[in-house]
Amino acid sequence: MAWYAYCITEKQAFPELSRHRKPIPMEAVSGIQGNQVFLYPASELAVIVSEHSPAENLTQKAAMDHARVIADCFKTATVLPFRFGTVFSDDDSLRRSIRSNQRQFVTNIERLRGKAEMHLKVTLDDCCRDQIRRYVSPEESRAGREYLSNLRESAALQRERQTKARAVSVQMHRMFSPLAEEISCKRTDAGKMLLDIAHLIDHKCVERYQNKYSSASQLMKDCHMQLSGPWPPYHFVHQLTRAVHSHSHAAQA
Repeated sequence: MAWYAYCITEKQAFPELSRHRKPIPMEAVSGIQGNQVFLYPASELAVIVSEHSPAENLTQKAAMDHARVIADCFKTATVLPFRFGTVFSDDDSLRRSIRSNQRQFVTNIERLRGKAEMHLKVTLDDCCRDQIRRYVSPEESRAGREYLSNLRESAALQRERQTKARAVSVQMHRMFSPLAEEISCKRTDAGKMLLDIAHLIDHKCVERYQNKYSSASQLMKDCHMQLSGPWPPYHFVHQLTRAVHSHSHAAQA
């Protein structure tokens, strides 16, 4: 029997597991393809799973179902989300993976207990868009000397972009004072810069964080900001739940 894995949580969060050593169904929770979701006991942990057939396609809807199941569990317990598409080929594979990483999982659950992730998307003008296009255009870079000069100019402009992105991220950190953060920056098709910011906060501080967001939106006139959350701590599980992939089959849509 193959198992599709959603997340790991504490066994004590589900008292009904104290009387069972085998997977038991979670009432009123359906997973990918509408399959029944089970609590799979593994020592002091529980793995949220559903039965899986290789014939089942992991579509975009499946990704949404994956996130929904994790969010449902997050309402009542601390969770460590698995990457979408993680499939254990059988019971032995699942137990072996959890057992070999159990200390890390327990430590991470302790670290993330009572925490939530807030997600900020900050869009701002790309200060270097036109200059970089001019400096690295192939049509303008035929001569070797000119080409090298263009590379230097391009590198300088890239540093300018990074400096601006870093300044905005530092300002966000000062405004929101998160417990931890994960930040990425990329250019959009519209020629903007997009800062993708995940903040880890105490769950009891969500309302305070939302109030800070309202204030920040008024202050940051040159940025467009979007907020979502609270979410399970997807960005702060780090490598711990990914470590089991060497013992499982991670299918991709």
